[in-house]
Amino acid sequence: MDNAPEGVDPNVPNVARMYDYYLDGKDNFAADREAAEQILKTFPDTKGGARSNRAFLRRAVRHVASVGVQQIIDLGAGLPTQGNTHEIAPEARVVYVDHDPVVCVHGRALLARKENVDFLQADVRETDALLDKLGGMVDFDQPVAFLMLAILHFLPDEQAYRLVGKLREISAPGSHLVISHAVDTTPDDTPQALEIYRKARASLNIRTPEEILRFFDGYELAEPGLTVPNGWRPDNPDAPDNSITFGYVGVGRKP
Repeated sequence: MDNAPEGVDPNVPNVARMYDYYLDGKDNFAADREAAEQILKTFPDTKGGARSNRAFLRRAVRHVASVGVQQIIDLGAGLPTQGNTHEIAPEARVVYVDHDPVVCVHGRALLARKENVDFLQADVRETDALLDKLGGMVDFDQPVAFLMLAILHFLPDEQAYRLVGKLREISAPGSHLVISHAVDTTPDDTPQALEIYRKARASLNIRTPEEILRFFDGYELAEPGLTVPNGWRPDNPDAPDNSITFGYVGVGRKP
């Protein structure tokens, strides 16, 4: 990416663009690449974890579509890349949500001619305003799947649990919650990563598996429950990679 859209500072690293870099995307600036490389020095498995996370998204979306969910909200969607949600579930109503203007510019350009797909600029931390906007785009009286991949660990406890709780309250029975969340696999190095992400204007809130499981209160966890990304219904069950390169994932259904 050579030119920044108006109002975007290319000198400040951005989490979505850093994630794009991990996925070998091209929508990132030098500051993003530098910050991402610092993370990779401390956590060399980050690229593999990002790819595993993306592969989990594809499998989870196929699952919710297969059980009849026709509305999907991808919160903290990030920059468009291969295997987007609307491509995996082409019959579903899909709303991508992100607060970053660069993400939204690219998202809208990609989706300009797509039917039944929208890209909403909104901040998940402003939960009530977010839900007001979404209320005009989806029917909360019908099941909806909320995708929250690699986003909750950028929210402090009060905001994170409140957000998930509000989503559960407003959604109809049969709705789904899809989560991926980082865990602390190398505690001695974590302070370095926290500082890098702080400079990228996104504080990192690492949680334990038990704390991640709390997000599914009020949901029925789909098998195999809370697990590592590659362990959640792998395409090749005979050769799953169960290493923890990112964190834990899960899919829940509201009864």
